[in-house]
Amino acid sequence: MAQIKRHASAQWQGSGKDGSGSLTTQSGTLNATPYGFNARFGDGKGTNPEELIAAAHAGCFSMATAFQLSGAGHPPDSLDCTANLTMEQVSGGWKIAAIHLVLKAKVPGLDDAKFQELARGAKENCPVSKVLNAEITLDARLV
Repeated sequence: MAQIKRHASAQWQGSGKDGSGSLTTQSGTLNATPYGFNARFGDGKGTNPEELIAAAHAGCFSMATAFQLSGAGHPPDSLDCTANLTMEQVSGGWKIAAIHLVLKAKVPGLDDAKFQELARGAKENCPVSKVLNAEITLDARLV
């Protein structure tokens, strides 16, 4: 069985609200990128885990959709996806409650019914969708 392993690291100093941290990824795309309370729960500078999850989901889903479409003989001209993540405060803390994927796709020669079927398959089977314990919805449109 094939395996792929990736890693990222976080460094944190101080308390949860007043502290600060940085994130670094194996690829170097993030290299000591700052994050903290204000970036996560307000409008402060830096990134936060939730926007990174949203970015990962948009990227994974877009690639999965490209594979689905290409496998059906309809390689896309373009796929533009936004992942809108919702966090909710619950007893004991916060949870990622939902992610709504919005996909705009240019796919020559494909009818909407087949496009919807393939996009749903990509949503259900992309690895990030499979790992998330949240409601995942999709609005997919051919443009």
